[in-house]
Amino acid sequence: MSRRTPAAPGACAPPEPVRTLTAVSADGARLHVEAHGPEGAPAVVLAHGWTCSTAFWAAQIRDLVAAGHRVIAYDQRGHGRSPASPVCTTEALADDLEAVLAATLAPGEKAVIAGHSMGGMTVMAAAGRPGFREHAAAVLLCSTGSSRLVAESRVVPLRAGRVRTWLTGRVLGSRAPLGPVTPVARSILKYATMGAGCAPDRVEACARIVHACPRAVRHAWSKVLATLDLDHGVRRLTVPTAVVCGASDRLTPPVHARALAAALPHSLGVTELTGVGHMTPVEAPETVTGRIRELVGTYVTGAAPVRIKEGA
Repeated sequence: MSRRTPAAPGACAPPEPVRTLTAVSADGARLHVEAHGPEGAPAVVLAHGWTCSTAFWAAQIRDLVAAGHRVIAYDQRGHGRSPASPVCTTEALADDLEAVLAATLAPGEKAVIAGHSMGGMTVMAAAGRPGFREHAAAVLLCSTGSSRLVAESRVVPLRAGRVRTWLTGRVLGSRAPLGPVTPVARSILKYATMGAGCAPDRVEACARIVHACPRAVRHAWSKVLATLDLDHGVRRLTVPTAVVCGASDRLTPPVHARALAAALPHSLGVTELTGVGHMTPVEAPETVTGRIRELVGTYVTGAAPVRIKEGA
């Protein structure tokens, strides 16, 4: 069962799309897709992460459209308004992204593709696919990794080793319902996924998004992430690729970002954000949006890039 994310307050509220459509994946899975901004404008495609939805990209959608871009955002299978599927694999994620690109972009049309967390893993899984290569001009990977996610996670405050890895797997793979968004729930989510200084309205917005994800979907995808190995996908990601991470990220610590930057065939380097956790597009929206605009200006339109301060 899919759910619409409850409305977030103020600036965190997701904008209304110009149109919505359904993309059909290779196995018949139906994906909720939103199109924002004018037809013919430089295109950006956004893939959200585990337990999130299109609402996660509210700030990027609003600011990119205001800057004259067309933005495509979609709900991963089982998330947001995309129905759950019994098939939960990285191959399915790649199929889904290819289906969205085919449904929203003209043949040969290039776009910047940005993926956060599991959305970044989706990009890595699709890197060698013809549909991806046809449309990807450049990529932004936010707060993501290609392997060893449970072993490297710092959600459980213990020294690295077998005990921490086992406990982390139990925590992230829990079947327990998250329940309503309470002060305690917000505090737990903030500790696990956001920087200590994150504004309350941004914590609230993320909590509403994450708590709206059905627990069966959350558990099913946690099993995929626990055994993830997409190192081969990184090596196939040959388009210019920038990486953004939070220095305080407990879910995908900066070790992942550095490893990605070192392995990417066309790496544009890492932007490491001080005081920011895992939810980089929500915690540091101006920096993430600015990096996307820079990629569009350099690799899609050929205009002078928008420069941003590294490590801001």
